[in-house]
Amino acid sequence: MKNFLAVDLGASNGRVLLGGWDGSRFHLNEVHRFDNGPVTVMGHKHWDILRLWGEIKTGLARYAAEYKAPPASIGVDTWGVDFGLLDNAGRLLGNPYCYRDSQTDGMMERLFQKIPADQVFAETGIQFMQFNSIFQLYAMVLRCDPQLAVARRLLFMPDLFHYWLTGVQAGEYTIATTSQMLCASKRQWASKMLEEIGLPGPILPDLIRPGTVLGPLLGSVADDCGITGSVPVVATGSHDTASAVAAIPGLDEKSVYISSGTWSLMGMEVREPVINERTRGFNITNEGGVYGTIRLLKNIAGLWLVQESRHRWQRDGQDFSWDELARMAEEAPPFGSLVDPDAPDFLNPSDMPEAIRSFCRRTGQKEPATPGEVVRCCLESLALKYRLVLQTLAQLTGKPIDSVRVVGGGCRNRLLCRFTAEACGRPVITGPVEATALGNLMVQAIALGELPDLESGRKAIAGSVKQEYFQPTGDQDWDEAYRRFTALVG
Repeated sequence: MKNFLAVDLGASNGRVLLGGWDGSRFHLNEVHRFDNGPVTVMGHKHWDILRLWGEIKTGLARYAAEYKAPPASIGVDTWGVDFGLLDNAGRLLGNPYCYRDSQTDGMMERLFQKIPADQVFAETGIQFMQFNSIFQLYAMVLRCDPQLAVARRLLFMPDLFHYWLTGVQAGEYTIATTSQMLCASKRQWASKMLEEIGLPGPILPDLIRPGTVLGPLLGSVADDCGITGSVPVVATGSHDTASAVAAIPGLDEKSVYISSGTWSLMGMEVREPVINERTRGFNITNEGGVYGTIRLLKNIAGLWLVQESRHRWQRDGQDFSWDELARMAEEAPPFGSLVDPDAPDFLNPSDMPEAIRSFCRRTGQKEPATPGEVVRCCLESLALKYRLVLQTLAQLTGKPIDSVRVVGGGCRNRLLCRFTAEACGRPVITGPVEATALGNLMVQAIALGELPDLESGRKAIAGSVKQEYFQPTGDQDWDEAYRRFTALVG
């Protein structure tokens, strides 16, 4: 048995997971779990990066305390777009901004005054979202941010942790593509475009491919954590969605995937970027995948609306469990009201249930009154958004789509999986829940020669997890709801 360690950091929590590889299957064991979330300081949202680093080291130390043999390797994946800046001595210049910070308000429009939007999309193939790294950096350029003036290197979040683990500064390809700063066709930095908008090109790291062995774990880190021996650190599919998609069993050209959690990343795996007026019009993105693949996908708000509603109810003294919310939603009347999960109203409201009610008032619908009605509204709306995106992807690729494969924490929401099958009129196959960690571990195993390629890795994962199937019943009420939904989203 070889033990690989995956450090998987999401926007709301982080884990250090052990993947035991017996030559045919992965056996997962959670070594350490911790909370994550932005910290507001002087009106701005930042990541508490040093605390996260401390939690990673705690996870490594807990592994070392329990297992005699050192891990076969270590790899880190995180959410996209956010980054840290280093000075010429390799020191972090400040806590990275959170992508939900207000610094990027209006930045897309201001950047497009310098370079037209169609030109940016033609170069990068990445959908426009106001928090993309390019807009974060442009905000720093416009305010003459002193950090940017002295920065000598930019590292995205997983690259920063890999640097602290190994001392190697490099930019892994899949996480770099989320920035909207790469030329999609050449798979290199879009240097000329970045120069035109005043971004300092020399701070960008050299790009490496997923599966690159960065080097051994630094001796100082190993000593702090009690790890013996030389442990390689592997740049996996360092964007968490890249790792999640890598781990989807049975993914082929006739299936769409949904990496379901706070965000829903819905797309298809293709070999080359699809960049044209139609993809730009639909705001579809072409993010880098592992082993030469492209993730043609749409970012959807996902379970964020339900999570934030639950947080609001907790603050108001109503601490509902996830099972209670699912039961109340199932008992609520169907299709009472619908929302566009990606409306700006829901990006970061202080009171999510009220934001949902306000959207319904503004659009002439009945306001959801109870928590069950709010959650049902969110889940039905999300399933209908999936249908819209599925139809869009079928048009863009010209491929018939015969199944929807859902991975990630959203797999546990069986009501949403049922709604998705009904809304999309396709069977839904769920699992693995821990897709991101398994994809991370699989790439490490390939890098160390334990698996030959992506296809064999996916087969190994299929044998390591349980999957569940949801069949559509053909309920035509979903067709009428979809007509209402498309009128709402324009």
